[in-house]
Amino acid sequence: MGSSLVSGLALFLFVAGVLTYTVILYNGLVRLRNENDRAWANIDVLLKQRHDEVPNLVETVKGYMQHEQQTLLAVTQARAASMNAASISQKAVADLQLVSALRGLFAVAENYPQLKANENFLKLQNRISELEERIADRREFFNDDINTYNTRIGQIPDVFVASMMGLKPRDMFKVSDDDRRQVEVSFQKATGA
Repeated sequence: MGSSLVSGLALFLFVAGVLTYTVILYNGLVRLRNENDRAWANIDVLLKQRHDEVPNLVETVKGYMQHEQQTLLAVTQARAASMNAASISQKAVADLQLVSALRGLFAVAENYPQLKANENFLKLQNRISELEERIADRREFFNDDINTYNTRIGQIPDVFVASMMGLKPRDMFKVSDDDRRQVEVSFQKATGA
């Protein structure tokens, strides 16, 4: 009777240990998933701030760039697509389109000396540039969180708990193909007076 009591107690302790370990793994995975969501929410807040600034920028630029309607239309359409995106991946793609459109706008603005000297334009350009830097920082944190999460749900024994929870790997925020292209720099010969 004593050995069966010891065996029963050992079995109970083993099952209790496995359950406790499973709960610890489960809680860790839930924490990682929530950190991923929080990291994206932080990016989303900055994207919203940038989206709020874009119409002000477009209005400031309109008066100077009457024949650059294609550039202004691209910015407006990219902003609308970004605001209407529902999922994280859709928002990421739309955000990259908006960044590309804004780069085009700032490049075209270089041809307008009066615009470049406009105080409102300069303030908005600096504000959007500041937001871009903050978004880049948040993307880095987001990707770190996603990497940790994807690593954990792929490792043993976490993979078993993750599959019971229905957790799937998440996509990192990636750079667009346009941003991967090599920048072409050309130095034009200055014309002498």
